[in-house]
Amino acid sequence: MFQSSTAQAITIQNGKIIVPEHPIIPFMEGDGVGPEVMRSAQQVVDAAVAKAYNGSRSIKWKEVLAGQKAEKLTGSTLPEETLNTFKTCHVGLKGPLNTPVGEGARSLNVAMRKELDLYANFRPVKYYPPAPSPLLHPERVNAVLFRENTEDVYAGIEFAAGSDEAKALLEFFKTQSPENYARIRFPESSALGLKPISSDGSQRIVRSAIEYALQNKRKSVTILHKGNIMKFTEGGFMNWGYDVAEKEFATETYSMRLHKRLAAEQGEEAAKNALKEAKDSGKLIIKDMIVDAAFERSIAHPEDMDVLVTTNLNGDYLSDALAALVGGLGIAPGANINYLTGDAIFEAVHGTAPDIAGKDLANPCSLILSSVLMLRYLGWMEAADLVENSLSQTFANRTVTADFACQMENAVSCSTTQFTALLLQRI
Repeated sequence: MFQSSTAQAITIQNGKIIVPEHPIIPFMEGDGVGPEVMRSAQQVVDAAVAKAYNGSRSIKWKEVLAGQKAEKLTGSTLPEETLNTFKTCHVGLKGPLNTPVGEGARSLNVAMRKELDLYANFRPVKYYPPAPSPLLHPERVNAVLFRENTEDVYAGIEFAAGSDEAKALLEFFKTQSPENYARIRFPESSALGLKPISSDGSQRIVRSAIEYALQNKRKSVTILHKGNIMKFTEGGFMNWGYDVAEKEFATETYSMRLHKRLAAEQGEEAAKNALKEAKDSGKLIIKDMIVDAAFERSIAHPEDMDVLVTTNLNGDYLSDALAALVGGLGIAPGANINYLTGDAIFEAVHGTAPDIAGKDLANPCSLILSSVLMLRYLGWMEAADLVENSLSQTFANRTVTADFACQMENAVSCSTTQFTALLLQRI
C-alpha cells in the first residue's frame, strides 16, 4: 500500500524507538466492523499528521492479514508474514479480531501478544463529557491500567475433564500432595488448569507501571492482586512488585509495605509522619489492594484510582469495568507494548460486532483513541492533540454515533462516516 521512496521502517536502538519522518505502520483491518473503524481512524490520523506538520511527516500504511480475511486468502488466521512484518516495523495498528468460542479455538490476540512478547497491556481510562456513564461524577475517572499480558491462565495450560493428562495430574496430587487433592471437590469430573505467574513477568510489568507513573507525574501505583486467597501466585505478584519499588526506585517512591513495618516498629504516629513527608516531597506512593475491593473503589471513589498494575485475568475484568464508567468499550483505547524492545501494537479493545458490520453504524472512537496513543508513542504529540481535541469537541456538541446517542439527551445520531467527517472538519 506504500509507494513512496521516503517510507522507512521504525528502528530500535537500546530499547528506544527511532521514528523516521514517514514511518511504515502495518495495520490489520480486523473482522466485523474492523474495516469501517480502521478506515475512520486512518483518515483522522492522516489529516491530523498533515495539519500538524504541514506535510513534512506522514504515515505509510501497510496492510497485513489476520482473522477471517487472512484465512480466506492464505488459509491461516495469523500468517507468519504478518508476525514478521510487525517484528520488522515494530509499531502497528489493529482492528478487532474474532475468536470463536469452543474447543481448539485460538485467540489471535493472545497469540500475537505471546509471539511478539507484548507483555504490557496499557489501558488509560478518561472521561470525555457528555459521554453516557453510570456514575454521578464520571469526570473523576482518570486511571491508567497496566495488565500483565503473557502469564496467568492465559498461558493456556488446561486439561479436559477425564483426559489422560487430567488423570495423570490428579494421580500426582493424590500420591504426592494429598492435602491439595482433598481440596478438589469433584476430582473425577474436574477439568484442570495451571496458573503460572513468575517473578520475572511480574517485576517487568510493575517496573513499567512505575516508570510510566514517574514520567507522567502521577501520584500513586496500586498493585492489584488476590493474594489473600492465592498466596504464591497473586501474593507473589504483590511481593515481587514491592521488591521492584523498594530496590530499584527507593529514592523516588514510598512503599506502603515498608510503611506497615515502620508502624509496627516505631508506632503509627511515626509512620503517619513519614507518609506525609513522602507526599509533600512528591514521592510516588506504591500501595496494594485486593482486586475485588478495587472494583468497589473504582465505582465509589474513582478519584483514588491512579496508575493500577495487575495480573492478566484480573486486568481483563477490570479494564472493561473501568471502561464502562466512562462510556464503554466503544471509547476505550488500548495498546500491547514491550517496553524493553520497543515493539507495540495499538488496538480497538471492543469486539467485532458482526450484527452491525457493513451498516455504517460502528463507533470508531476506540480505535481512534488507540491511534492517539500510537501518535504519542511515536513522539508526535501535536498530531495526537489535534485528534483528541477534535473528538472532545465533537462529543461536547452531542454529535455521536448511535450507540451513544440512544443513551444521551438531546444528542444527534451520526453514522460512522458522518462522525468521521465531523472530526476531519475540526482538525
